[in-house]
Amino acid sequence: MAQPPSPDLHDELAGMTALVTGSSRGIGRAIALELASGGANVAVHSRTSRPAAEAVVRQIRDMGQASEVFAGDFGDQRVIPELVDRVWSWQEGLHILVNNAGADVLTGAAAEWSFEEKLARLWQVDVRGTIVLSRMLGQRMRTEMSADSTCSILNIGWDQAETGMEGDSGEMFAATKGAIMAFTRSAAQSLAPQVRVNCLAPGWIRTTWGEMADEYWQQRACRESLLGRWGPPNDVAQYARFLVSPAAGFVTGQVIHVNGGQRRGTDPNNHHADGERKICK
Repeated sequence: MAQPPSPDLHDELAGMTALVTGSSRGIGRAIALELASGGANVAVHSRTSRPAAEAVVRQIRDMGQASEVFAGDFGDQRVIPELVDRVWSWQEGLHILVNNAGADVLTGAAAEWSFEEKLARLWQVDVRGTIVLSRMLGQRMRTEMSADSTCSILNIGWDQAETGMEGDSGEMFAATKGAIMAFTRSAAQSLAPQVRVNCLAPGWIRTTWGEMADEYWQQRACRESLLGRWGPPNDVAQYARFLVSPAAGFVTGQVIHVNGGQRRGTDPNNHHADGERKICK
């Protein structure tokens, strides 16, 4: 029997413009490159890492797509309105917003901050930044883009915000990422049907912190994933590309876990039922 032709997924984002916040490294960088691979022009955002952001821009331009760096610290309330205007003017509109920017309070000098200082920074950058940017750009997408445009917003949450994790980091990230996940569901209703709003909730993804984590965390990440490994940033990026594409045109208001499946309640010694030690892949 003849098989139906497969859709061409190499340029499904052609003619579209995306803004990926926090895209100079890690998950944001992977998403920016993946969207460009799909044919999108990509606005690359960074707070302070301009050389790294410019390197991402060069890679995107090498793919034949337009790209520029848009810098700004979402901890400064003046930044977002200015960023919205600059990005909107760049390609005369916007089809895709990926809210990936987040405060790094686990590495560098911020790792020594108090719990209260870390929490305040996360609320300002992760939560307020996501909400304000989504509302400003979402309304412009809804009212200023043509009726046949495919527009979407993708937020980034955390899988364990729904199940909980012990300790200071678990408490602060569950609270802030949980807020983003809840906002996603409401924003999807506010902006429908013109703009789709979804959220990816990554699990154990090997970003900068994951690369530095000690043996306990390395083994815990593998133990709690059904697939027995950390995920690379590209695992999140590939799903992001699908969710903002026309192929996901009937998906909105969803929080989707990208975590290799989550195993809860396993024994602390990291053993399989047959007694063999689990190996971190």
